[in-house]
Amino acid sequence: MTDRLIRDPVGRIDPPSPALPEGRVLSLPQRGTTLVREIPGPPGAPVVVLLHGWTVTADLNFFPAYPALAEHFRVVTVDHRGHGQGIRSPEQFRLEDCADDIAILLAELKIEGVHVVGYSMGGAIAQLLWQRHPHLVRGLVLCSTARVFNVSKGEAISFFGLAGLAALSRMAPDQARAWMTEQFIQRKGRSYQAWALEQVRENDVTKMLEAGQAIGQFSSRSWIGGVTVPAAVIVSMQDRTVPAGRQLRLAESIPDASIYRIAAGHDACFAAADLWVAALVSALHDVECRASGNA
Repeated sequence: MTDRLIRDPVGRIDPPSPALPEGRVLSLPQRGTTLVREIPGPPGAPVVVLLHGWTVTADLNFFPAYPALAEHFRVVTVDHRGHGQGIRSPEQFRLEDCADDIAILLAELKIEGVHVVGYSMGGAIAQLLWQRHPHLVRGLVLCSTARVFNVSKGEAISFFGLAGLAALSRMAPDQARAWMTEQFIQRKGRSYQAWALEQVRENDVTKMLEAGQAIGQFSSRSWIGGVTVPAAVIVSMQDRTVPAGRQLRLAESIPDASIYRIAAGHDACFAAADLWVAALVSALHDVECRASGNA
């Protein structure tokens, strides 16, 4: 296991209004439509699939990384169901369905053997993608995520409460949407740019609440130790949402996982973007090198 500490020489930064890669709405058989973005990268480049976190979109989570990743990798992003322009389904939100969505997307794109980057909730989906469709996964990079998110009594109460809120949101969707947007503003800051808030307003509020409930029920403790592909874990050491100790326990559970510690919080992907992007690119080169047998 390798372990690196990366410090931020600049500090927190505000996100620019991004120039986004070309996107298209793709229909997934018997599931629905979702927004997919593809960056071709260099000829023959390894494929990286980016899985975003809860209540945000692929663009919000990963836009600072697009230019750097495009220099080395072919990149595919997707909005998860209920998020942004992701699949709309009347079914209860399940992380397992999100993982299966990615498997079907890759089949539609005729891609196998991808490096999967999962951030927070996306990290849980990435773990499930490996568990349910291991032939698709060449490497894992797990960021600000864990084997389990519901540990303390207070967390159990919070996650349980989301189920009741989800039911209420069906009766008062406009009020629920306003509440969720306000929660996002409180977490990210009122100076957050308008384009980002517009993306958040596209979320299906009921699915956001159901997704929170699903996160609280997730656990990979019993099987994550069976991962057989190269893996790296980027640990946000100042994280108050997913404590660093849980992230480190995830890394320690995966055989031969590399650890990249960054001096940042749960919003490192945009609040400490230079630091986080450097760690992400390094981690991806690390798992690609090992997957190619060049370690």
